[in-house]
Amino acid sequence: MAENTVVRRAWPAWTVPLAAAGAGAAVWLVGTAFGVDLEARTGASTQAVSVVAVLVAALVVGFAGWGVRTVLARLTKGGGEVAWLVLCGVLLLVSLLGAAGGTSPGAVAVLVAAHLAVGAVVALGLRRPRTAGR
Repeated sequence: MAENTVVRRAWPAWTVPLAAAGAGAAVWLVGTAFGVDLEARTGASTQAVSVVAVLVAALVVGFAGWGVRTVLARLTKGGGEVAWLVLCGVLLLVSLLGAAGGTSPGAVAVLVAAHLAVGAVVALGLRRPRTAGR
């Protein structure tokens, strides 16, 4: 392969939000299969966390991440790889505060696992492809 030839992704970027939604739904399904009541505190009330809510949230995060990743790649020298991963890490830590609002230890565990799964898929799935010779 010639030097500086771009190595293509195994999957197109538009599939990353779909994979993130699948990962989040899989965690939700496993949690509910084990009998965990997925509810989260929202202010003074509690709200059930449905699989539809997980799918929608993961898709929104995935497509927003794709947009941010595209902008970072265009605005920074070298494609913004470090900036992307740092931003993903910070946003994942902030999102875990919401997951801590689960109404039981089991709900917190499943919500944290779902946040980690979706975050990992988005962060790693949208990394810039490496060029040959790097």
